[in-house]
Amino acid sequence: MQLTRSVLYLPASNPRAIEKARGLNADAVILDLEDAVAPDAKAAARQAAVEALSAGGFHGRVGVRINGLDTPWGADDLTALCVHKPDFAVAPKIESPEAVRAVAARLPADVDLWIMVETPLSVLRLDAIAGAGAPLAALMLGINDFGERMNLVLGPEREPLKPWLAAVVAAARGHGLLAIDGVVNATDDADRLQTECLQGRAFGFDGKSLIHPAQIDAANAAFSPSPEEVAKAREVVAAFASADAEGKGAIRVGYRMVERLHLDAAHRLLARHEAASPSA
Repeated sequence: MQLTRSVLYLPASNPRAIEKARGLNADAVILDLEDAVAPDAKAAARQAAVEALSAGGFHGRVGVRINGLDTPWGADDLTALCVHKPDFAVAPKIESPEAVRAVAARLPADVDLWIMVETPLSVLRLDAIAGAGAPLAALMLGINDFGERMNLVLGPEREPLKPWLAAVVAAARGHGLLAIDGVVNATDDADRLQTECLQGRAFGFDGKSLIHPAQIDAANAAFSPSPEEVAKAREVVAAFASADAEGKGAIRVGYRMVERLHLDAAHRLLARHEAASPSA
């Protein structure tokens, strides 16, 4: 199992940031060609991304966020990914399943597609977009763009955003995709980061987008099973493995009644635990 607890954006135009990222324990890094790169630096950033992919050496998976196909740079970005393939490409501001397929048609084989959900239309069309099919693999919530277009005022609890947090996760789960929560812009606000990470985990997200290396450990911790969760999962697995549970769809574990669906959930949680702690 490959985890996506921490997904770190890096400006592809910043070679020092890319080199530093090779020593970080982020589950995935995204070499950004879009928002983090000025228009006159797009071509140089694209070449830098290709060189970084060629050199490799990253801890986890590596993706590239391209510019939209409706920009002067998007088509060239996708062409460049055919030279040295990333693990996944990230497409911004997707608003229809047709837009998903337009990007997918230009992707090299074996490259997953992650898309940004960051406009009102993308949220309103979530089910159709999420059902666009392979190679679509993940939905990433773009909070900055979405919040600006919706005129949202967001505090640490992100109250106005909660319906859309749930909607993104529901669409992802309904179509077998990953769901990645949006960024925290205040890189020096550890409390807000912790609050949002725990909230995202509670809503069912698989991980969080990050913009600074200092945010990685908090995301990895929040989106990993806790010792208490692991203990309860092992208890459920052991209970169903006992002779007393043979042929039963529901059994008592301690003071709880658990069903086969809880057994499936326990196995999934333990798989995440093993992936997060290979020596556990």
